[in-house]
Amino acid sequence: MRLFETKYAGKRLVRRSKFILEKTSYKTNGLKRAIVSVINDLSTDQRVHKHCLLLRQKGYDVLLIGRETSVSSPLSNRDYSTYRMKLPFEKGPLFYASFNVGLFYHLLLRKTDLFFSNDLDTLLPSFLVSKARGKPLIYDSHEFFTEVPELTSRPKVQNVWKAIEKWILPKLKRTLTVNKSISDLYKKEYGIEMKVLRNIPQLVEVANQPTKAKLGLPTDKKIIILQGSGINMHRGAEESVEAMKHIDDAVLVILGSGDVIPDLKQMMKDYNLENKVVFKDRMPYEKMMAHTRLADLGLSLDKDTNVNYRYSLPNKLFDYIHAGIPVLGSDLVEVKRIIEDYGVGEIAQSFEPEILAKQIKEMLTSPKTNEWKENTVKARTELNWEKETEVLGNIIDEIDG
Repeated sequence: MRLFETKYAGKRLVRRSKFILEKTSYKTNGLKRAIVSVINDLSTDQRVHKHCLLLRQKGYDVLLIGRETSVSSPLSNRDYSTYRMKLPFEKGPLFYASFNVGLFYHLLLRKTDLFFSNDLDTLLPSFLVSKARGKPLIYDSHEFFTEVPELTSRPKVQNVWKAIEKWILPKLKRTLTVNKSISDLYKKEYGIEMKVLRNIPQLVEVANQPTKAKLGLPTDKKIIILQGSGINMHRGAEESVEAMKHIDDAVLVILGSGDVIPDLKQMMKDYNLENKVVFKDRMPYEKMMAHTRLADLGLSLDKDTNVNYRYSLPNKLFDYIHAGIPVLGSDLVEVKRIIEDYGVGEIAQSFEPEILAKQIKEMLTSPKTNEWKENTVKARTELNWEKETEVLGNIIDEIDG
């Protein structure tokens, strides 16, 4: 915060002249402009990507701002503009300070008609600039941010984010979050009504599905998949690897990134599971889904270790459904509701590796497999972005009206 205030004070004398220059020189080809901000590197965030596509459909010229890291992949061509900030730090307090300062000035010095902030770590600069410019702001909270494990283990840092959230959220008119349980938490905490927009994939017709051989997957074994960009602690990954000690004729494919990936690779070596566990790095969404469609079972095993996980509704749950594969999921309220309401799999009986392995083996050979797969096809007709996006579409229409 001190760094933010210092930067602001040091630049305030030139702020107006820069703003006027930018305002007079910027061209939008007659379109309204929306600036969407997110703290990641833009490579794999499908939720934000879909926000941008909807804004384009609503007649906006869209700029998506994120950050570039040392391991960022090149961005694919998109129907909107993107900009990734290069920052001097990639983690820790100085990273967050530099990101917020950089985002503040990018937002301040660009003409726009609408701000769209994703998650609490982009909200402060978005809110300040939207108030200064008198422009509408949409806020989308992808999780119950202040209760993520990375913050609950650091109460001083958590209190800083809580203070920001407490100051800003009650002042906002247009807010979204990912499921009803988290919406209820925000209502209890701040007395606000956050609309629910679940992170559900778009309906896609698959034209050319690669084979297992082409994607480097075993052709003679069944495939269990655990995917995600946040394969972190307390998400069942460690138990899934250990369970493979008791499973034959199948491989576990861990596809994505996260804090525990190095530990999982070490576990694989320690347990001599090199022939049973396959690691695939994070990849573009379309390529990831090509892998997932070839799996026989999808795992979504987040644990009830904190408030944020307790009420989570992981993206991978819907990805598995759209890939047409059965799901083994945690006994979490939102996850259980989807699996049981649509009949697309089972709830994990235990995280104990031997019990987990037994249930996985039973599901891989279950006579219910065809029923689960058929139910995923039915579920897709209801659980798709084309239907879900009406909530956000109405908010944008209200702003434009």
